[in-house]
Amino acid sequence: MEKAIKSTDFNFPGLKDVYHGKVRDVYNIDDRFLVMVVSDRISAFDVVQPRGIPYKGQVLNQIANKFLDATSDIVPNWKIASPDPNVCIGHFAEPFRVEMVIRGYLTGHAWREYKAGKRTLSGVPMPEGIKEHDRFPEPIITPATKAEEGHDEDISREDILDRGLVSEEDYNLLEDYTCKVYQRGTEMAAEKGLILVDTKYEFGKKDGKIYLIDEIHTPDSSRYFYADGYQERQDKGMGQKQLSKEFVREWLMDHNFQGLEGQTVPEMPDEFVNEVTDRYIELYEKITGETFERVDYSNVMKRIEDNVNNFLKTI
Repeated sequence: MEKAIKSTDFNFPGLKDVYHGKVRDVYNIDDRFLVMVVSDRISAFDVVQPRGIPYKGQVLNQIANKFLDATSDIVPNWKIASPDPNVCIGHFAEPFRVEMVIRGYLTGHAWREYKAGKRTLSGVPMPEGIKEHDRFPEPIITPATKAEEGHDEDISREDILDRGLVSEEDYNLLEDYTCKVYQRGTEMAAEKGLILVDTKYEFGKKDGKIYLIDEIHTPDSSRYFYADGYQERQDKGMGQKQLSKEFVREWLMDHNFQGLEGQTVPEMPDEFVNEVTDRYIELYEKITGETFERVDYSNVMKRIEDNVNNFLKTI
C-alpha cells in the first residue's frame, strides 16, 4: 500500500521556525510567509494515531483551497498559492487566540452540553424543547479559546472582550465574517446534497488587516450531514448520516480506545487504513463534486520540497 506522509523536516530558504501540529506542519519563512504542509497524520480523541492515512493530506488541502478561493470575496484570506497537492503557501498573520465556532444544529459538543442540562453555550442561549440534530432557529456563534495544550475551552463574547483577547471592533468583524462564510459554505453544501452542520474558523491580523487563516470547511474542521432523508430520520428519532471522520472514532471505540488515561492506542491494520483512505476520497468527491486524482507518492518528500522551493523563488 502507499506510504503515508507521517512527518516532515524541510529546511526551506528563509526558514525562521516550524510548528508541528497534529496534522499540519507550518514553516515560517522570515515572518512574511507560511508554508503549510498537510501530512497524512490522523488525530482522534486528541491523539495522533500510529498509522497515517495515504492521500488524507491531499484531500484536506485541496478541499480547504477550494473553499478559501470560493469565499475570498467575503473576507481576505491567508492563501497565496498551492504549489503542491499537499501544500498551501500564504501570508504570515498574527493569529487571534480565539476560534470562531458556528453551529446550525444541536449536534456534537452542543448536544452533550444540552443533554447535561445546560441551556447556554459560550454565553449564547439554546432554546428549550429541541432534540439532538435539530436545526437551531438561527445559527449560533460559540467561540472557544485556542489552547496551547489539551482541549480548547468555550468562552463567551463578554469574556473575550473583558480579557482583551480581541478588541470589540475586531470581534464584531469576526462575527460578521463568520456568519457570511458559513452561509456561503451552507449554500455550496446544499448544491451537493449536504448540510453544513457546524464548523470553525480561525482569523489572524497582518498590517492592521484581518485575514481568514488555516483550513475551512474540511471534514476535519466541519461536520456534514446528508440532506436526503434528514427530516425523515429526525422524525423517527434515528441517527443522522454524517460525512466526517466519525467512523474512525467508532473503530477506535470498538477497540477500547477513547483517549483516556491508561488506554493503549490500537494500530489500524492495512485493510482499515485503505478503507479510511477510500472514505476520505469519497468525502472529497461528495463535497467538491470533482473526481479525486491520486498524486504520485513514489518520492513525495522531494516532490514537495522542489515544488515549494521553486515557488518561493517567485515571491
